[in-house]
Amino acid sequence: RALGKLPAAVPMLSRCASLASRSSLRRVAEPPWRHGPRSVRPRCTAAAEKVSFVFVEDGEEVPVTAPVGKTLLEVAHDNEVELEGACDGSLACSTCHVILEQKTFDSLPPPEEEELDMLDLAFGLTDTSRLGCQIKVAPGLAGAKFTLPDGSNNMKPP
Repeated sequence: RALGKLPAAVPMLSRCASLASRSSLRRVAEPPWRHGPRSVRPRCTAAAEKVSFVFVEDGEEVPVTAPVGKTLLEVAHDNEVELEGACDGSLACSTCHVILEQKTFDSLPPPEEEELDMLDLAFGLTDTSRLGCQIKVAPGLAGAKFTLPDGSNNMKPP
């Protein structure tokens, strides 16, 4: 019966190969009764990959490093960059509007229709404008510059 559990450990070996030492890998592949009740399998939680890029706020560059998967809006708030985000990223305003360099804009998937509708309301709209709440940090954004416009249109009632 315990041997039936061994194949379940095999996929874990491939996921953990770069994260665990050789001796740890042997512990995962061996049946649990070999090490007694106190044995612990290695955890396979890789540190989140981080990407460095720059926000340009009032002409000043603000370098940031962020984990893959966060939105630009979240990263801006984490780093005290004045990107408003009045709707908290629910795609109901344009206050997290950022201007991208052409090469960065071209590397991203095209905006959805809802984002384009909100961008129509954005202050200082350009051909490379996007909403920060809709752009997730990815390795391809390393070294990119995201410029904050001089103002924003907050259409949300007070």
